[in-house]
Amino acid sequence: MNTDPKYVIVIPDGCADEPVESLGRRTPLQAAHLPNMDRVAAAGVVGLSNNVPASLTPASDVATLSLFGYDPLVVYTGRAPLETAAMGIALGPNDWAIRCNLVHTPDDRMRDFTAGHITSSDGGELMAAIQRHLGGREVAGGTLEFHAGVSYRNILVWRGHTPASPFNGTKGQPPHDIPDKPTADHLPTGPGRAILITLMEESKAVLASHPTNLRRTANGEKAATQIWLWGLGKAPRVTPFADAYGPRGAIISAVDLVRGVGVLLGWTRIDVPGATGYLDTDYAAKGRAGVAALKDFDLVCVHVEAPDEASHEGLPDEKVKALERIDADIVGPLLEAMQAYPNARLLIEPDHRTTLATRAHAYGAVPFAACGHGLTPDGATQYDEATAAASGLSFDPGWELMRWFLGRS
Repeated sequence: MNTDPKYVIVIPDGCADEPVESLGRRTPLQAAHLPNMDRVAAAGVVGLSNNVPASLTPASDVATLSLFGYDPLVVYTGRAPLETAAMGIALGPNDWAIRCNLVHTPDDRMRDFTAGHITSSDGGELMAAIQRHLGGREVAGGTLEFHAGVSYRNILVWRGHTPASPFNGTKGQPPHDIPDKPTADHLPTGPGRAILITLMEESKAVLASHPTNLRRTANGEKAATQIWLWGLGKAPRVTPFADAYGPRGAIISAVDLVRGVGVLLGWTRIDVPGATGYLDTDYAAKGRAGVAALKDFDLVCVHVEAPDEASHEGLPDEKVKALERIDADIVGPLLEAMQAYPNARLLIEPDHRTTLATRAHAYGAVPFAACGHGLTPDGATQYDEATAAASGLSFDPGWELMRWFLGRS
């Protein structure tokens, strides 16, 4: 039996919610059948963690840094730089990374921020065209580079020739937070807004007649009608997790943002075939990968995007199904695997709230459940928002929870 300390983190992204009428005025966590998550609650403790400071946007970039034990008010520079790390794109001291979504806005409303969950193959062809037509040019003292990522998630890098930048103080609106709303009301703001808006407008002509989009339309699929630029920032400086906390970590996620945070922390990235970052992800494969990684790493984090995606699409039943799959195929196997590690602990916690009512991320504390070595049961019997709120255990700021979970507080 392995007596080394082991730590497991399961992130059901965006699962925290509000009561939903169609679910009998229950939250998805309350409506779902979650025997394994409830086992964690009964064997340990539940509580709340506020992962998003009021001065920052409630999004996965900020919240994930906090969940992993880093004060976002100190280390956060923007979403896109975190994703460039996962993509292996190096940023120099004068460079800026900008998130570049392929979106579907046929009537100048954000009808689909994923362009119909466009495949990486189709997205790559469209981004190659964007690079040919819009990339390589000199803009405000820097050179533009467009990089294809996964599905609709891509990156624009502005390679600055000097420390001066047009993007200081510039902000972009996350497209997933403006479903069906007029795009004109949510354009970038700040000194560099004109550059970003111009590129977004120019992309429309590039994409309109592209053969990939014409084929998608003919097949009844949504076309990527433009790029949407947001989440910009410079490369962050982050103390490696092993130096800050001790354990050597591994990250399992299909989302570049979360993988990027892990890479920046010095964790090993484990890619799982069949992991899509959507409702059709291979939950069981992620569970198997997590169990296998426990043999080689002190800390294993398994992130699942599906609950967040279900909220963005306003699908309560799909959110419940995603939570039940996480419970059965990921939490269950990891709980069983922990039996071989008597000094192990497991934490279940979403990064932020994503409400079905708004189809957007929201401020507010999220529930967590933790069990394992040294944690005395607090009497809770289930894992949900109401039980966590009644426990009296709370971490605000949320980044302090990690030190507690690792037994270092």
